[in-house]
Amino acid sequence: MIERLAQQLTEFDPQSGVIEGAPIIERRLSDLRGSFADREAYETTLAEADPVIYTVALVEPAQGEGALHYGLGRIVPGRIGAEYYLTKGHLHAWRPAAEIYVGLSGEGAMLLEDERSGESRLLSLLPNSVVYVPGFSAHRTINTGSTLLTYLGIYSAAAGHDYSFIAGRNFRQVLVELDGQPTLTERSRFLASLQTPGANARHE
Repeated sequence: MIERLAQQLTEFDPQSGVIEGAPIIERRLSDLRGSFADREAYETTLAEADPVIYTVALVEPAQGEGALHYGLGRIVPGRIGAEYYLTKGHLHAWRPAAEIYVGLSGEGAMLLEDERSGESRLLSLLPNSVVYVPGFSAHRTINTGSTLLTYLGIYSAAAGHDYSFIAGRNFRQVLVELDGQPTLTERSRFLASLQTPGANARHE
């Protein structure tokens, strides 16, 4: 019989994004104020409901140098205006720390932005795919599909999470639905389009 040492063997459901007994971080729409560029659409939606947008089940087997932590994330499908449901996004407090994301179910993407150069990159996060997030990269996970997106994130126990960079100015790029397809555009350009009559209908 296989011995189940504390958190050295973890079983999870890749379809539901559940790890039995693991502590869960839950983020509702109200927790994501400032994450969506279209503030009017955000406030209108929030006035009607405050749904859970995503959760992360955390597993922290050990602390200290060389230890790894991981989390099983799940993002429900949906949009705020033209913007897909997403996570807050973060940098690592220990900037050189990289991270691995493994796609489990659903269709999604990861938006990366280099803190030093400002370069942005959008990478698909699909079942049986792995996204490598280099150090010094702000990263955000986005559900671009019509079903639940689940994924596994593996990172150094020393990485830490720094949300202040994103809270201060957000990502330079925004992923929106345009003509039925996920489309990456400059945040400033998207905000300008919201001020143009008829532009919102183009994104709906």
